Amino acid sequence: MPLRAMLSVSLLTVVAALYPSLTACAHDESAAYPLDELPRSLPERSPLPCEAGGLPLVPYKGELLRYQKPVQIHPAFRAQLVAFERIVEQVALQHYGRAPRRVVHMGGYNCRRMRRYPTWVSEHALGNAIDIAGFDFGPAPRNTAPASNLPRALRGAFQVRLQAHWDGKGSSEPHSRFLRALAQAVIERPDVFHVVLGPAWPGHKNHFHLDHAPYRVVEVF
Repeated sequence: MPLRAMLSVSLLTVVAALYPSLTACAHDESAAYPLDELPRSLPERSPLPCEAGGLPLVPYKGELLRYQKPVQIHPAFRAQLVAFERIVEQVALQHYGRAPRRVVHMGGYNCRRMRRYPTWVSEHALGNAIDIAGFDFGPAPRNTAPASNLPRALRGAFQVRLQAHWDGKGSSEPHSRFLRALAQAVIERPDVFHVVLGPAWPGHKNHFHLDHAPYRVVEVF
């Protein structure tokens, strides 16, 4: 059996054990991704790949959209973030008539195991994940028409945060609609992120976890 096929089978076995309530599936095996060959399941006390050194990392500031601070990632993950920025831009234009000025994140690279699974390597440990907390929007450009039905208060600068707005009502409802539409748009693009976790997943009330692991897990709504 080819190495990639063996990797997919073993990963699916472990994923099924870790996430029994979810459906996991291997991604397109014809599309090589440099981090797929790294082990995800390790003995509890063995060193992580990131602890051994040699893992390339780069600071990423954003290409289509800017991040409020550079995020440390593996170079292979950069294309995923550029594609994500394009999705954010499209959804934001539909809801607010403009793209956000900044993407607010809670970190990318973090050399650690999954918090609840000590034998499982976090994608953060490979620079293959990012946690998105929200977005900062500047004032609507004066020379462009605002999005339809956009409240006057949202034509100025404002912030959108999952913690405050995911279940927003009243004046926060437009932000809730935006965040939910964005989550759905990301879920519909498995070529961008294979794992998409959000408020429905324990410990994710305040952020989207997005990564490009060699398996598929989605739990947001």
